[in-house]
Amino acid sequence: MGMQRIYVVAGELSGDILGAGLVRELKARHPEAAFRGIGGPRMIAEGVDSRFPLETLSVMGLVEVIRHLPRLLGVRRALRRDALDWQPDIMIGIDAPDFNLGLERQLRDAGLTTAHYVSPSVWAWRQGRVKGIARAVDAMLTFLPFEAAFYAHHRVPVAYVGHPLADELPLTNDRDAAREALGLPAHGSILAVLPGSRSNEVRFLGATFLDAAERLCADRPDLNVVIPAATAARREELERLLAERDTLLGRVTLVEGRAREAMVASDLVLLTSGTAALEAMLCHRAMLVAYRMAPMTHFLAKRLVKTEWISLPNLIAREPLVPELIQEAANADTIVARLTEYLDDTPARVALESRFAAMHAELQRDASRRAVDAVEALVAGRALPASVAPEGDATEGTGS
Repeated sequence: MGMQRIYVVAGELSGDILGAGLVRELKARHPEAAFRGIGGPRMIAEGVDSRFPLETLSVMGLVEVIRHLPRLLGVRRALRRDALDWQPDIMIGIDAPDFNLGLERQLRDAGLTTAHYVSPSVWAWRQGRVKGIARAVDAMLTFLPFEAAFYAHHRVPVAYVGHPLADELPLTNDRDAAREALGLPAHGSILAVLPGSRSNEVRFLGATFLDAAERLCADRPDLNVVIPAATAARREELERLLAERDTLLGRVTLVEGRAREAMVASDLVLLTSGTAALEAMLCHRAMLVAYRMAPMTHFLAKRLVKTEWISLPNLIAREPLVPELIQEAANADTIVARLTEYLDDTPARVALESRFAAMHAELQRDASRRAVDAVEALVAGRALPASVAPEGDATEGTGS
């Protein structure tokens, strides 16, 4: 018998996108299934009965969370009652771990099957949380192979499903077409500069990135720069910084959004750590990752973070494919030196592009389909599709 009732709780817009893909695949296999929980416009369009608006859980920052805690706890109690009254075949929490893992644990304790889609960064810091996760979920569905290896090591049932972003981005791309679309020169080198989506990131590194770009442009008449601003506010901040640098006039193209186009158009990317590094990898472009944070944050991070690298391409490859300049090392002199090495070594860039294309192909696993394979296995009481080799490398699943 197919699944009849599926409870899905997403906490923000990215979760709504993932949830819509998951629900679409579930509906294709189980046309009679009903869905409820919390979702945004995409999930609602797929037929999810959303009991609260998506924005209910979108609270950022410690102070904000504390202020909204009574309301959030009330929402969690209401969802717990709603799910237990409805008795779904499975409850799937999508991201929002601080909210969802607590709800998942309560529902699992009450006898429901639970899964969590999108691993929190438990492999990087506060690794003790894995014990709570093991009590909360019947399975963790992860995007990346090293995440799955972490859970397998800690004996938490896990399915590595691949990354939806890898499914979304094509395995081949056209640098010339992207340049034409952005109005960039067809010839010469293009450096894409992505100083971050948060105001703090632009404050800590925006001027440094532009200083490095200014010096590179002075040395290289054939170099042009494209800067995709993440938001209108970031664009205004970058325009103020560019106004102080007359030598960059005519050499910089500032656009709003269109980060992927800018990366595809480029020969080389300078960026802060985060999802942008994964996107640059999936666009198959050589990159330099630089990151600077408040001194106290860095002091704490050095003591709490357990990973050898900070950028996702290095974490996925388990080797330093991408140079990482952190804190004091993220200065204009070092950035210029490392970018110059890349710009002068075309064979190395081309080799890295090929390596990234191969990594992209490995991550392109039809994530929504594999996630549903795992959900079906859980509900049916079958073993999860095999996804992690003993040494932690991703292998093809045997159960899908």
